[in-house]
Formats: sequence, structure tokens, C-alpha cells
Amino acid sequence: MEAVDPTVFRLAIFVLAIFVGYYVVWSVTPALHTPLMAVTNAISSVIIVGALLAAAAHGVGGEAASGTVWVSKGAGAVAAGLAAVNIFGGFLVTQRMLAMYRKKAK
Repeated sequence: MEAVDPTVFRLAIFVLAIFVGYYVVWSVTPALHTPLMAVTNAISSVIIVGALLAAAAHGVGGEAASGTVWVSKGAGAVAAGLAAVNIFGGFLVTQRMLAMYRKKAK
């Protein structure tokens, strides 16, 4: 029996995570949405710390490792940008959800 390629295995897990995440998020009641967004923003802030560490990476090796440093710096910068968009969008969604519960002005 032949072993499954690790890339295919990881891709299958990623696709399953997308489906599970979709169904979990859409089954959340509106009353729980705001606390969950706060937790999501906290997780994204931890991701930004890791992304900034990756973006500030220094090479350990000589000439051979210098190419991988730029990949790490680029991936860290992209991750920091995407996490920042996620946090900003989370705050906008939270503000909109809280506005639904405010009393209307007469």
C-alpha cells in the first residue's frame, strides 16, 4: 500500500476545517456573536505578534539561508497585514452588532 502524500493530507484537513468552520460560525446565535468576535480579535492580536517576529527574522546561516530569510520576512508581513484586516473587520462587526441592541432615538 502506498503512503498518502503529506501535502494532499494537509490539504484535505484544510478543506475539512473550512467546512466545519463555516457551519460552526453560521450556527452561532446573535447574542453570542459579540463575545466570540472579542475572542477572535484577541487571537488575531497573538497572530500579529508572531507575524511581526517572523517579519523581523534574521538569518542564522550564510549565503544559503539568506533566500529563506526573505521568504520569512515576506510571509510575516503578509500575515501581519491580513491579521490587521481581520482585527479591524472584527471591530466593525462588533460595533454593528452592538448598535442593533441600542434603543432607537425618538
